[in-house]
Amino acid sequence: MEAQRVIAVIGCGRIAKNAHFPALTQLKNVRIKYACDILIEKAQSMKETYPSIESVITDYHVALNDPEVDAVFVLTPNFAHYTVTMDALRAGKHVFCEKPITVNYALSCEMAEEANRQGKMLNIGVCNRYHRSVEMLEQLNREGKFGNLYHVYCSFRSFRSIPGLGGAFTTKSQSGGGVLIDWGVHFLDLILYILGGAALKSVTCDAYSEMAKDMKAYKYEGMWAEDTADIENGTNDVDDFITGHVRTDKASISFNGAWAQNIKQEEMFIDFLGDKCGARLTYGGKFELYDGSTLETIAQEYDIPDMYLCEDRAFLESTVTGEKTRSHIDNILESAKLLDTLYQSAEQKKEIVL
Repeated sequence: MEAQRVIAVIGCGRIAKNAHFPALTQLKNVRIKYACDILIEKAQSMKETYPSIESVITDYHVALNDPEVDAVFVLTPNFAHYTVTMDALRAGKHVFCEKPITVNYALSCEMAEEANRQGKMLNIGVCNRYHRSVEMLEQLNREGKFGNLYHVYCSFRSFRSIPGLGGAFTTKSQSGGGVLIDWGVHFLDLILYILGGAALKSVTCDAYSEMAKDMKAYKYEGMWAEDTADIENGTNDVDDFITGHVRTDKASISFNGAWAQNIKQEEMFIDFLGDKCGARLTYGGKFELYDGSTLETIAQEYDIPDMYLCEDRAFLESTVTGEKTRSHIDNILESAKLLDTLYQSAEQKKEIVL
């Protein structure tokens, strides 16, 4: 990417602090003109950590009205994704929006339509598509290593780890859902990517919110995003456990996910079952191959670059080249449709055929 890109980062919370600012400040030919957050101290903290940030603002419209700004990173809570992204696209900016696209599939489609209408790039933060392990598994499947890859099973289960109980994470009107939309989106999206454009045929799902029905009585050893919690007066109306089965025109998929379960194990893995070869991917890490013809277990040796750096670089390059990358919204809508339909199935307590 030779052309300089001038950007604004809207939302200076955890994902900005832990992933995108560290990545963006490594990229050449990138000017971070604005760091924006409605809480000025969050934006100011980012400028103190990364002095190359030029300005701190609380109103994102300042950045949208700046003709110098080429692209914005929308790193706000889920419920704000739609409004901020649509405003940015209409202002003529390219947009990188964190996952999930927004709180439901219909609004996600509107965002895709607006991006294409404006002729602007809209990429979604499905960072695992840029994880080296996922890239390698996608290539192995494309090359036929698995033979007939007939089923994928994934588990994203943890012990009593509901984030920010009572706050935005557990308030459906703000988050769009619980463990499925927070963790499941990553697992299911990377599976669809590895399968290579699988089209959905039917889904069935059950969702539960059992572990913190009485928020004041909920016991935990640690709570992620505890600074956003409101156990005394807040809301918990989202799923803390999810289970389901998906049929596609390629492999079938089954899954179990739990923010909170009364089993003290972290079970974060995905199994790919082929008739020639199988693989287990440890989420966020490496995978092992199991060869059915030699009965060998093959542990791959490879480096894992920063996936956030890779996805941010790819997005900014696409704003120059016009190429729709693997994380362009047009390539992510099937994942959004899957999440929406799973929630519909759980609510209606029946299988949904697409």
